[in-house]
Amino acid sequence: MTETSQDIAQLAKGGRTNVAGFILRLAARIPFLFIAGRLYGPDLVGRFAIAVVVVELAALVATLGLKRGLAQALSRTERPHAHVVCDALMVAAILSLIASAVLWLFPQVMYPNTPTVGLDRWLPLIILAVAWSDVSLAALAYRHNVKAAVTARAVVEPWTISIAAWIFSFFTTRDGLVLSYVVSMIAALIASIVPLVRSYGVPRGWQPHFTELLTLIRDNVPLAGADALEWGTRNVDRFILGVMFEPKVVGIYYMAQQVASLPQKLKTSFDPILGPVITQSLAANDLPAIARQVRQVAFWIVAAQGCLTLMGSIPGEAVMGIVGPQFVAGTAALVFLLTAEVLASTGAVCETALVYTARHRNLMISAVMLGFQVVLSFALIGAMRGLGWPPAFQAAGPAVALMVSAGLTSMIKVWLLKRILATPVSPLRWPLLWATLAALAVGAAFTALPRSLEWAEIVIGIPAIAATYLFILWRWAFGPEDRALFGRMPRADEATLPHVGSPAR
Repeated sequence: MTETSQDIAQLAKGGRTNVAGFILRLAARIPFLFIAGRLYGPDLVGRFAIAVVVVELAALVATLGLKRGLAQALSRTERPHAHVVCDALMVAAILSLIASAVLWLFPQVMYPNTPTVGLDRWLPLIILAVAWSDVSLAALAYRHNVKAAVTARAVVEPWTISIAAWIFSFFTTRDGLVLSYVVSMIAALIASIVPLVRSYGVPRGWQPHFTELLTLIRDNVPLAGADALEWGTRNVDRFILGVMFEPKVVGIYYMAQQVASLPQKLKTSFDPILGPVITQSLAANDLPAIARQVRQVAFWIVAAQGCLTLMGSIPGEAVMGIVGPQFVAGTAALVFLLTAEVLASTGAVCETALVYTARHRNLMISAVMLGFQVVLSFALIGAMRGLGWPPAFQAAGPAVALMVSAGLTSMIKVWLLKRILATPVSPLRWPLLWATLAALAVGAAFTALPRSLEWAEIVIGIPAIAATYLFILWRWAFGPEDRALFGRMPRADEATLPHVGSPAR
């Protein structure tokens, strides 16, 4: 097998395992959306959504970019790898405790438009569990153990929050969603730490060396900034709505955002394997290989996200109606958010390479475009409010801003990476357009059915849209390397990929 075929096969095998995890995550997330929408309602969902967005940002900052930077740190060191991982966990623990203390003292940051009651103030204590789980999974990803990420993120976490939300609804609807989130994060941490110890062993002889810790912090600040900005691009809209609207509006938008974020998980499905493969190509100074890897993975993701976007946006009202009839008002936001995910995916894949090849320029681009998104969000809300449009329409403003910003950011990052690698990295192919147009025509036929046949949009229309889109891509867009992704799905005991490069210490 040639080197080209080997790296694509490696990406395909890791991608298959993680896409299987994505399907599991999708199956588990739908019950949570149904339970939260039907048993708790948009007001409590909105309040929960604003609090979680702050907690998750704090946890992301606490990881200090180690979700991507740890692989590079491990590939460069001569120290025992278990010691380096302990350094990373120590950094995450220190920053997590600082973030928890700040939010405990100022809980109004998490609840900007409602009073702090019950267990609200104690929610930030879960930041440590979220950060340690992320760092642990990053360490396992370096050894290409993607099974752990699938188990923790696609099975344990979503199923735990779904079951816990249902159980807590019998005892306390006020704190039920918060408690279910805490339980799910603790369960995910356990599912991450156990395989970490099995893989790296007990770090015998380790003790904190502040020089190494400070070096790790310094090296990862640009990565932390890039992670925070990418995350902010996806979540600042929710915070803006929390400041500008009542919790009910935020709750409706949050449900649309949760449905739209499912395609985004496809991109993150490839992160555990794409990052290590790129760092190995960088170590060999094989720039054409990086371009090939980015181009291949980006096409897989764009093709899959395009299918999910069409399936979710064409029968959008019916999809939001499943969560609850009061959430149908979020249909417009859903369409814009789904489109934004497709536009953002190529730039997000390019960023996986840019954080290693042009980290400061990548950081600057992300910062400028996030600022542009925030300004455009407020401008659109203000303009629609001035025209007297209802709040449900105004709330779609941040989704439009995200869509525009995501598209522009992708264009800029594709151009920059192309210049650095001196090789095209765009995954776009003409059959993507043909498949989209054909799927739109099929979807339009089903949405034109009488309201009495609305069930057909979901039961028959969505599969028909997917079948039309995928048939055209398979027939006219997919080559042999593309079809490698659809090889035999690995069993659970095959999910750990063989390590390529220097042997693990």
